[in-house]
Amino acid sequence: MATDEPARLAALHRYRILDTEPEQRFDDLTLLASQICDTPISLITLIDSDRQWFKSRVGLDVEETSRGVAFCAHAIRQPGIMQVSDAATDARFRDNPFVTGEPNIRFYAGAPLITPDGHALGTLCVIDVKPRRLNEGQLRALDALRRQVESQLELKRNIDELAAALGERDRAEAAQAALVTELRASLENVEKLGALMPFCSTCELNLVIPATPSSIPTVSEGVRQLLLGKGWSDYELMKVELALDEALANAIRHGCHNDPTKQVQCVVSTDAAGELVIVVRDPGPGFDVAKVPNPLQGANLLKPSGRGVFLINELMDKVEFADGGREVVMQKRRA
Repeated sequence: MATDEPARLAALHRYRILDTEPEQRFDDLTLLASQICDTPISLITLIDSDRQWFKSRVGLDVEETSRGVAFCAHAIRQPGIMQVSDAATDARFRDNPFVTGEPNIRFYAGAPLITPDGHALGTLCVIDVKPRRLNEGQLRALDALRRQVESQLELKRNIDELAAALGERDRAEAAQAALVTELRASLENVEKLGALMPFCSTCELNLVIPATPSSIPTVSEGVRQLLLGKGWSDYELMKVELALDEALANAIRHGCHNDPTKQVQCVVSTDAAGELVIVVRDPGPGFDVAKVPNPLQGANLLKPSGRGVFLINELMDKVEFADGGREVVMQKRRA
């Protein structure tokens, strides 16, 4: 039997049985022990660092006691069944409050519950209020019941560990499925953007920004510096910047509903002939471009809707909406 107390406590806690609800399989064994040994009290005890907790009990109302007054704390330190014929005359227990007072223990027999690696977790014990000894048949029966309690403890531990492993597997599979879904969505976005720009020979910028208006200048400045380096005039730059800012603002406001946890993508490409292509994509529900009213016609002059689409079309050479309105492709050639 192992005598390393920290290791014994660690083994006890691995069983995750302390403070659990009563279970019929343990209560049946406690009842049998009481009847076979003809005692009014029978217990399945577990010895924690500073207490004795009862997993199952017959003839006793309390759920736990201090370890300092526990007979079982002595029983787990020796092999085999420990018997105390008369606690009132035993130097170890005669001053024990459970001997001098209720329940007036006189007889005790405790069979240690041993783990496969040799740690004593507690006992299956029987208690009487009068001095006595168990006969050979009762001792063998108590030892057999002790083995059954150990088997039930092992079964419970194995079931709990299996449930935990299955739960961890399910969580890992869910996380893997979410990652696969995310990667597939990203791949679809890349494929869609690639299909929209078959005419572009060089991708200059590929930016993803949070859906906040404060992120727009970062993209605008990047495009401005790119086009300045390619000799674009200030007048041309102004048109491109206005169209880009409007497209990004629409994506943030309408596509993302100003939710900073969402993202807007902007891809900028140019070719040797001076062709500029800007694609702005958002994850929103999209819209039907054909239903956007012309802000210059009739009563639409007083409505705010449609102005962004109209402005982008006026500023750029060619504008197309794809993927249900979630993508806007803007083209402009340097003069």
